[in-house]
Amino acid sequence: MAKAGDEAQKAGNGRPKGLLNRFLTAIEVVGNKLPDPAILFLLLLFLTWIASALLAPVQFADIHPVTGEPVRIQNQLTGEALATFMARLVTTFTGFAPLGVVLVALLGVGVAEKTGFINTGLRLILGFTPRSLLTPMLILAAIVSHTAADAGYVLVIPLGGVIFYAAGRHPLAGIGAAFAGVSGGFSANFIPSGIDPLLQGFTQSAAQILDPEVLVNPLCNLMFTGLSSILVIAVGWYLTDRVIEPRLRGTEVDGDPEEMPKMEEPSLKDRRGFLAGMASLVVGLVVLLIWAWPEASPLRSDAGELTAFSAPLMQMLVPLIFVFFLIPGVVHGYVAGTVKTHRDIVDGMSDAMRTMAYYLVMAFFAAQFIAAFSSSNVGLLIALKGANFLRDLGLPAQATVVGIILLSAVVNLFVGSASAKWAVLSVIFVPMLMSLGISPELTQAAYRVGDSVTNIVTPLMPYFPLVVVFCQRYTKNAGIGTVLSLMIPYAVTLLITWTVFLVGYWLLGIPLGLQAGYTYPAV
Repeated sequence: MAKAGDEAQKAGNGRPKGLLNRFLTAIEVVGNKLPDPAILFLLLLFLTWIASALLAPVQFADIHPVTGEPVRIQNQLTGEALATFMARLVTTFTGFAPLGVVLVALLGVGVAEKTGFINTGLRLILGFTPRSLLTPMLILAAIVSHTAADAGYVLVIPLGGVIFYAAGRHPLAGIGAAFAGVSGGFSANFIPSGIDPLLQGFTQSAAQILDPEVLVNPLCNLMFTGLSSILVIAVGWYLTDRVIEPRLRGTEVDGDPEEMPKMEEPSLKDRRGFLAGMASLVVGLVVLLIWAWPEASPLRSDAGELTAFSAPLMQMLVPLIFVFFLIPGVVHGYVAGTVKTHRDIVDGMSDAMRTMAYYLVMAFFAAQFIAAFSSSNVGLLIALKGANFLRDLGLPAQATVVGIILLSAVVNLFVGSASAKWAVLSVIFVPMLMSLGISPELTQAAYRVGDSVTNIVTPLMPYFPLVVVFCQRYTKNAGIGTVLSLMIPYAVTLLITWTVFLVGYWLLGIPLGLQAGYTYPAV
C-alpha cells in the first residue's frame, strides 16, 4: 500500500493545470493540514470545555422545546464536572453506541472475507454477465460490496478494469464505473450492512440531546438506500457507456501486458464452497422466518410488531449481520478448502479486528467529545440558535435539507471518514432540524447523500491513491488528474440527481425505512 501511495504521489506531480485542478489541489492541501480525526475530536472536547465555562454565566432566552425551560450551559471545568468526567471515562467509551455495532458486525464479515466467500461471489456475478449488461452488473456488485467493509476497493475496482479489458472495452471505464458504485454510491445498498446501525447510533445520540426519549431504528433509511441503488446504477450505466467510455477512445492502453491483472475464474472448489455457503445462508433465513412468523414469537414487540424499535428482531440486527456472514463464510471455507482448522476462522476475525485499530482510537475521543457536548448543553444551544436562524430565513423545509446535502458534500472533500464526519455533524444537524420539525431519519438520509457523492473526487479519500495505481496498470501516464477527469461527471450528476431524488421521494411520502417519518414529532 505504501508503494501504491508513492506511485500515486509521483503521478500527481504531473497533473494538468487549470481552474478545476487548482481548486482540487487547494482542497488536498487544506485537507492535509487538518488534524487527524482522533486529535480533531480531542481539540473539540477542549473547545467544548472552554465554551461551557465562558457561557455558563450567560442567561439565554432560548427555550428547550421539550422541557419548556430556558437553556442553561453547564460548566464542564468545575471540579465536580471534571471528577464526573474522569469517573465515567471508561464507561463513556465502552458504552459508545457505534463501537460494539462495528466490531461485532465485522467479526462475521472478516470470516466471510478470509475464507473467500465474498470474493468468489463477486467474481461469479461478474463472470457470468453478458457484455450488454456488464456496466450495470459491475455497479451492482460494487454497491453490494459495501456489506463487506472495504472489499469493494481492493477487489471490485480492479476487477472492473479486468473484465472491461477482457470484453474489449476500455479498462479505465470499468475502473471508473466500479469506483462510482463502491464509493460514489456508498450510501446506496439493497442489503443492510454495518454502516446502517453505525450511523443510527450517532443519529440517536444526537437526537437525544434535544429529546432523551427519541429512538431511531437502525434500518430507518433502508427503503431509501435500496431504491437509491437503482438510481446509482442507472446514472452510472448511462455515464459509463455514453459519456466516459466514448471520451476514453483517445486514451491509449499502453500498460505492460505482463503486469496487467488477468480475470481469474473461481476454481471448482470455490464454486462448490460458494454454493454450500449460499445454501447455509438460505437455511438460516428460513429458520429466522419460521422463528419470527408466529404472532407469539419472542422476536416481536409487546404489541406484536416485528419492525418496532423495541422488537427483539430489530435489536438483533447487528448480531444477525454477524451470523449471516459467519456461517456462510465458515461453510464456504471448509467446502472450498480455504479453512483447515478452527484457527483459520479465528484468524479471519483477528484480521478484521486489526483493521479496526485506528477506529478504536478515533472512537475513544469521539465518545468523550459527544458526551461533553451533550452534558454541557452547548450542542443544544447551537442547535436552537441555528434552528431560530433558519426559521427566520423562512426557507422551505426542502431547501434546508438540500443545504444539509451540499454542506455534507463539501465537508466530505476534507474529512474522508463517514463516521468521523457524522460524529461531529450529527450533534449539530439532527437537533437543529428537529427544532424545525424535520425528523432525525430524514436528516441522516440527507447526510448520506452528501457524504457519498464527493468521495470519488477527493484525493484525501484513503483509497484514492490505490485507484490511481489501478489506472496506471493500463495507462502508464495516468495520475490524479486522470482519475478526477473520470470521476467528476459521476460526482456532479449523482449530486444533482440524488438530491432531486430525495426531495421527490419526500414529496411523494414514500417511507424512508422502518419506523421512519419525515417530521418531528412524528405525525
